[in-house]
Amino acid sequence: MPAPTTPSVRRLRSTARAMLPFPEPESWLDVDTGDAAFPEVARAFFPYTAFDGLDTTPRVLHAQAVERLEEGYLGRLTDPSIATRLRARYDVVSLLNPHADPAELAAALAVLRPGGHLLVESPADPRAELKARGCVIVTTARRSAHVPARLTARLPATLPGPPARAARALDHALALLLAGTRLAKAYRVIARKRPSAP
Repeated sequence: MPAPTTPSVRRLRSTARAMLPFPEPESWLDVDTGDAAFPEVARAFFPYTAFDGLDTTPRVLHAQAVERLEEGYLGRLTDPSIATRLRARYDVVSLLNPHADPAELAAALAVLRPGGHLLVESPADPRAELKARGCVIVTTARRSAHVPARLTARLPATLPGPPARAARALDHALALLLAGTRLAKAYRVIARKRPSAP
């Protein structure tokens, strides 16, 4: 079984661009950020946004040390001490992981300001849960399950140039053809937290 791969820069750019129709956020929390690859890419689209990150590994602290993040938090979003510390602090929270469970969605909404946006990418459709929690679904898209380089990563290193180039072209064509179809196995949902009642 191959090791999990980091999302491509192209895919991270696509995810960041999904937020362009909305006003530039002042603050953004990326959950499970790792080395902060997503905030680093998103900063090109949102240069005035302060990006923070949360992760269960010390990589988040390294990302803060090399200034990919303003603040790095070590732990889980569902940890009550983290949720309390970050309550209603962010304009955008991104959950770009395969395990957007109800507890994590609830914690993400708790750290989101009223009127803020939650960006979720998940193989499970989170819309019903988000609606049940009072969110307005702003956009929904299907993302391709095929990630370019899945085929080419398995090719022998000794493969000559033309067949290797053809395989790379096929990888990218499959990713484009499967995006947005029923074969795409991941949802990209942007939901808005309702403003608080006056």
